Amino acid sequence: MDIVPASLKDPRIQTTMVSVADNLTFEVDVCGDGDALALCLHGFPEHSFSWRYQLPMLADAGFTAWAPNLRGYGNSSRPEGLQAYRLDELVEDVARLIEASGKSEVTLIAHDWGAVIAWQFALRKRLPLQRLVICNVPHPQAMQDAFGWTQLKKSWYILFFQLPWLPEYLLGKDRAEPIAEMFRKTSANAGQFPTDVREVYRRNAAQPGALTAMVNFYRALLRGDRSRPRTDPRTPIDVPTLMVWGEDDVALDKSTTLTTGDYVNDFTIRYLPGVSHWVQQEQPESVNEMIKAFVQGEDVPEYRPS
Repeated sequence: MDIVPASLKDPRIQTTMVSVADNLTFEVDVCGDGDALALCLHGFPEHSFSWRYQLPMLADAGFTAWAPNLRGYGNSSRPEGLQAYRLDELVEDVARLIEASGKSEVTLIAHDWGAVIAWQFALRKRLPLQRLVICNVPHPQAMQDAFGWTQLKKSWYILFFQLPWLPEYLLGKDRAEPIAEMFRKTSANAGQFPTDVREVYRRNAAQPGALTAMVNFYRALLRGDRSRPRTDPRTPIDVPTLMVWGEDDVALDKSTTLTTGDYVNDFTIRYLPGVSHWVQQEQPESVNEMIKAFVQGEDVPEYRPS
């Protein structure tokens, strides 16, 4: 199924299917042919399309830029069962994709659920990374440090998603129209999410089994079995890391970022006031300037509202 219409496609971005170990296949948007890999991981309830503004910039900066659809999303493999969406499996998917790329120098760029996975990938030192860019998801220990009543109220949906069938029923009504509405209602700049863009995410979620797969990320986070020992979230991360944070995030409080530098040895953060959770789609020019400077070893500019 072609979820992104031709009218929204950047001709510089090509889509391919990448087969990896364990009979998994990932749909991957590709731009550029540099020697280093920039691997961009999307969040919930998104799609590789969410990186449409960043891939050409990364290609121009000398990377081969990949944005895969995570398992369960787009036309990537959609295994059944809650245990298939354990964090251990999702971290391994990143390793599988890096190995499939054939690249030894890797910058990992991630948002929302993709960033949950990216933090774990870096904590576990699963494969070497040159740089890490995180958009609007806290470091797991910094999240624990700040977790209180304010964040608990914002995190209500994680508990709701533990229920059987009801989340899928409500999010799937009217061919997953609530998914499209989520972007309109939670963005600080709805103009960046016109109807045709929201339709991409609606179509993505309306595929058979897609919503269950998406919600299973949350279910497995709390109820999934472990295939390896837990990594202490206080383990120092040595990878140079940039965090880009839209302050008007309805799901995550700014306080969850404040102790990140205690656990990341080379840490840069840039706050974007008045910008929502969907930071790289909502303010692509500013975010691109920040990421480009970071990956090129330059000073990361502060946010300058347009």
